[in-house]
Amino acid sequence: MSHAEATRLIAVRHGETAWNVEARLQGQLDIPLNDRGREQARRTAHWLAEDHPEVVVSSDLARAQATAQAIASFNRIPLELDAGLRERSFGSFQGMTHSEVAERWPELSARWKSRDPDFAPGDGESLTVFYARCIEATLRIARRHVGKTVVLVAHGGVMDCLYRAATRVPLDAPRIWQLDNASINRLLHTPSGLTLVGWNDTSHLDLDAPTLDESADKMPVAAALAARTD
Repeated sequence: MSHAEATRLIAVRHGETAWNVEARLQGQLDIPLNDRGREQARRTAHWLAEDHPEVVVSSDLARAQATAQAIASFNRIPLELDAGLRERSFGSFQGMTHSEVAERWPELSARWKSRDPDFAPGDGESLTVFYARCIEATLRIARRHVGKTVVLVAHGGVMDCLYRAATRVPLDAPRIWQLDNASINRLLHTPSGLTLVGWNDTSHLDLDAPTLDESADKMPVAAALAARTD
């Protein structure tokens, strides 16, 4: 395999929203970032400058777009939107907390939590349909940008699918890996498929982590990198 055939994927979950804090199912509802989420997006944008990303491809939902825009603007790279990277549609469950779903629809909640691949809440998506959609979108994006470093900005459910695709973990297996807001997850795409490189890196979100100061936002990337303090 030549280097030109590999696409480096940096998958970023969107920053925090008020509904993340409340453990409320957002699905495909358009919930904006909260103040912490906007700061997470800024820190992520600065941190990724060292990776020299060449393009950002984002879900078209507002919380992902805002995170992606911060990355694209700071690194002065193109931003593309792809609806294939949207979060799973939870149908009638959207807008509710897990406990509210369990209280209102106990049998459906039990089936959902069992990770039944064919279960679709209300008029939402099953895991099987959702997985096929977001992995197809990821592979399409990787093939369109062969040999580049691509930042994918999406959602917790999409991150879960990427992890499973890269590690060959089945859809009905329990989740034992983290999916934190604004986490950085690294994968490689080659003609053989996806390979996991690193997962759920949140070191850039630590208040003690080095970051570029506010004035760097208006500096060229090379100058901004020189301004980083270690």
